[in-house]
Amino acid sequence: MARITVEDCLKDVDSRFELVILAARRAKMIIKGAKPLVESTNRPIVGALREVAAEKVKFIHPREEETQRQLPRKTSK
Repeated sequence: MARITVEDCLKDVDSRFELVILAARRAKMIIKGAKPLVESTNRPIVGALREVAAEKVKFIHPREEETQRQLPRKTSK
């Protein structure tokens, strides 16, 4: 399989810092038993980077995630 480059991963991620956080979180998920979204015989971190490059996972900024949780839910009357 071809090497993965940072440029491949930065298509859908705003910065290298977000890329590191996203790949680390996804690698931890894979280590804990989550099913990989792309086929990879490499270490979990490489598999996570391949998922990022394939646009299978997306970085949600912690502030955006917090804002989404705080939005009031619509209730039907």
